[in-house]
Amino acid sequence: MSLLLGALTIGIILALLAIGVFISFRIYDFPDMTAEGSITLGAAVASVLLVSGVNPVIATLAALLAGSVAGATTGIIHTQFNVNGLLSGILTMTALYSVNLHIMGRSNIPLMNSFTFTDWADDLNSSLFGGVKTFMFIGHEVPVHDFSILLITFSIVVTVSLLLFIFFNTNIGTAMRATGDNAQMVRALGINDGTMKIFGLAISNGLVAVSGALLCQYQGFADVQMGIGMLVWGLASVIIGESLIGTKRLGHLLAGAIFGAVLFRLLVAVALRLGLDPNDLKLITACFVFAALILPTLIKKLKSRSIVTQ
Repeated sequence: MSLLLGALTIGIILALLAIGVFISFRIYDFPDMTAEGSITLGAAVASVLLVSGVNPVIATLAALLAGSVAGATTGIIHTQFNVNGLLSGILTMTALYSVNLHIMGRSNIPLMNSFTFTDWADDLNSSLFGGVKTFMFIGHEVPVHDFSILLITFSIVVTVSLLLFIFFNTNIGTAMRATGDNAQMVRALGINDGTMKIFGLAISNGLVAVSGALLCQYQGFADVQMGIGMLVWGLASVIIGESLIGTKRLGHLLAGAIFGAVLFRLLVAVALRLGLDPNDLKLITACFVFAALILPTLIKKLKSRSIVTQ
């Protein structure tokens, strides 16, 4: 049960990564590679501040700001200097590797002796569960500390998702969504589509950085290599979520990104539990993404064939 709770918690934390990737890839149709650098940037900024004794909330907000600056940098390179979008993200991602090393001062920062958001679980345990260590759930003994961390992360992600949903239904948020749908129409209405792209990429990478900040606090360390492959992870979550939801409504798509991230993490956890070599983790991740990409098309083809046959 501890393994399941851990997989659920990491999946929920990485849901913020999925939402960030959803904004850049789906709303803007922008192939933003910055995410692999900004998730590590968030972890680097948060870990350095936490080691210095800064409150976890302030450290996480600082990570949000740092990730937003990274995303805005990609947007500026793309819009102001007319550099290809994919190349803009690659340039920022490459630069962030050195930036992260400078921020951290070394390749790995342990957080075992630092006060992180996971320590709030003890306070939540005392208030909700009366200080007990475990409780029975569906016939299994569940550690209250792990369950409390799950509740905290879930509350954070739900709050962020609701704020995003509200924001994207404001005038600015609608203009940002319209920029992704039809930039030429937006320009005709007198809206600066370049500014909208910069703002959107800033929000996207800010969320990705928050995911990195929460992930390093949960795992108890920050590593300069932790962003490798995370963009694929985020894309897989978005694709799986879209397949599950099946609609294009914004609220449903945001919820789908969360469900996709959790489900994808559970699939990886099951694969590891069944004896998968950890060295093959990236390989199995790529296989899951490939399956998520082709399955919707295959299902549509099978349905169309069955209709023709009938």
